[in-house]
Amino acid sequence: MHEREQAFDRPLREDLDPAVTDVVVVRHDVRSVPRQTGSVIPDPAAVDESARDHVIVEGPDALTYLHSQVAQDLRDLAVDESTWTLVLEPSGKVESLARVTRSGDDRFVFDIDAGFGEALAARLSRFKIRVQAEISVVAAASPSPSDDHEVARIEAGWPRMGFEIMPGETIPAVTGVVSVAVNFTKGCYPGQELVERMDSRGADAPKQLRIVDAVKGAVPGDPVIVDGTEVGAITSVSPAGDLALAMIKRGHDVGRPPVHLTSA
Repeated sequence: MHEREQAFDRPLREDLDPAVTDVVVVRHDVRSVPRQTGSVIPDPAAVDESARDHVIVEGPDALTYLHSQVAQDLRDLAVDESTWTLVLEPSGKVESLARVTRSGDDRFVFDIDAGFGEALAARLSRFKIRVQAEISVVAAASPSPSDDHEVARIEAGWPRMGFEIMPGETIPAVTGVVSVAVNFTKGCYPGQELVERMDSRGADAPKQLRIVDAVKGAVPGDPVIVDGTEVGAITSVSPAGDLALAMIKRGHDVGRPPVHLTSA
């Protein structure tokens, strides 16, 4: 595992981390700031099961292989149990946010936002050399969530692929799901270095996902303006028209955090 940073003489200082564009490493007089804490899943109403692609991985090597590829610990997952996981690029950028269910001893089913199953399957296949496991994809019944599910998702502050998470671009720290989709003791997997570096140094991400009030007519991509200053951008707007999700720049306390980061 990566070497932990020692305390500095000064209680706090900021440096630009050259490994991640625009990520400031906030160095504290202790090893790390506390990790995010929260419950393990969003409100079930926030996930439209009909708008989820399914990626099935099965075979005698499925558990061992998948455990080496995803950010979550799968070894203690019992049959019929589920957990959320990030699947990362070797660079540490997010490829997928998916829920994985162990449907048999050697069978795992990932469900992911509609339209992103093929990309997840391709990522899981990339390092599958001499591995006894087959990967298949079942497309979602619906191409997008219902309005009711989108209202619940945005009220919960849960990110969606293609909106809050852009594959190959978004870093884990800005998604708001690190606490529920990453295990810090499981061992190595592709992309782990960036996640561990930011955690061990107490790094503040350049943006954070927040639930904000929406003005009439707001659409994804609109700027969030506070006192004449642009502090972020809207990523999703509730069909109800009252709330939105936005990526807010570091240093601005706007809106409120996702529900799973605040509920007991």
